Amino acid sequence: MKDSPLCILDTNIVLYLLGGKLAQPLPENFVYAVSFITEMELLSYPNLDENSEREINEFLSDILVLDLTKEIKIQAISLRQKYNIKLPDAIISATAVTNTATLLSNDKKLKTIIELKPETLALLD
Repeated sequence: MKDSPLCILDTNIVLYLLGGKLAQPLPENFVYAVSFITEMELLSYPNLDENSEREINEFLSDILVLDLTKEIKIQAISLRQKYNIKLPDAIISATAVTNTATLLSNDKKLKTIIELKPETLALLD
């Protein structure tokens, strides 16, 4: 898997994954990562119960968490200015762009970002 391409999971995809709402498993041909923003969003969810927090921490311990770099900051500022997206979305998107990674997200607004290679996943009905 060392030569596999990198794929960033947006927060919504992680929530669908942990909630058992994905129609199919994640594709096996990627190395998966999340932005530190996703880590923060998942762990700061209001009314997070102990079991959910444990499940999130187990998931995060098994995946690469990418921290903020100067390049990501610069790219996030540019994306936010250009596409008028929320700052967390800009940082997650910039993390994917900066790392030349595919972004898995079901956020329709992120599909308009031409710098990204976004892919969506089917959900269970």
